Amino acid sequence: MRTISIKANIPENHKLMVDIPEDLPIGPADVVVVIVPEIGAVEKRGETAGDILKSPLLGMWKDRKDITDSLEFARKLREHSETRKEV
Repeated sequence: MRTISIKANIPENHKLMVDIPEDLPIGPADVVVVIVPEIGAVEKRGETAGDILKSPLLGMWKDRKDITDSLEFARKLREHSETRKEV
């Protein structure tokens, strides 16, 4: 499995055009859209444990069949994001 990260802004018409790197194999892919809060929004609001439990992000991967060990999967995502090179 290969994971890439593409940053984008969702336009008003909600139609997102994305250029995929040409070295990716052709075929099925899962596309996950993560809505990132505005910078400082979390700090201003003061998230509580209850707020986090109500978050739509909690459990967003629960039905994924390719993730057998969620802790290991999360560790690999963090490791990948910490070592990737910005373009």
